[in-house]
Amino acid sequence: MDEIPESATPFPHRAGNIFKLQYFANWNEDDAASDKKYVEQTRTLYSYMTPFVSKNPREAFLNYRDLDIGTTDNGKNTYTEAMVYGVKFFKGNFARLVKVKTIIDPENFFRNEQSIPPLPSHGRKKPSAARRPILKIVTHHHQTQSPHLENNRAARSPPPVE
Repeated sequence: MDEIPESATPFPHRAGNIFKLQYFANWNEDDAASDKKYVEQTRTLYSYMTPFVSKNPREAFLNYRDLDIGTTDNGKNTYTEAMVYGVKFFKGNFARLVKVKTIIDPENFFRNEQSIPPLPSHGRKKPSAARRPILKIVTHHHQTQSPHLENNRAARSPPPVE
């Protein structure tokens, strides 16, 4: 995986990572004291592992969502809040992803507590429907040859979508 540069995809965690750690706790008790106890145990383990994991920043893998590394309420300070977790998930790609989000979803319709935010508008006009950028998606398919399929009809890929 380290043959692909970190900047080639949104997810930069390619070189130098030996393991991925996911901190997980499950309990059956249904009370606030148990919640506090088990969450604190998980946070203690997380802190204990600090000398053994990536640093500057301590990185995170997006598929292992961790609200303790930062969240946003998608309000006025969204970009500043998102930088806290964004550089952990995306490293140097965060700024580029924010620019893309600003073009594709300037109103931040697609959002969650750890999503990529658009840049603050600072009075910028929202694009009209006629001027909104169009995302052109091109997919590449590989044709395969199978001796088990007559005329290879089922094995043919559809033409690229443009």
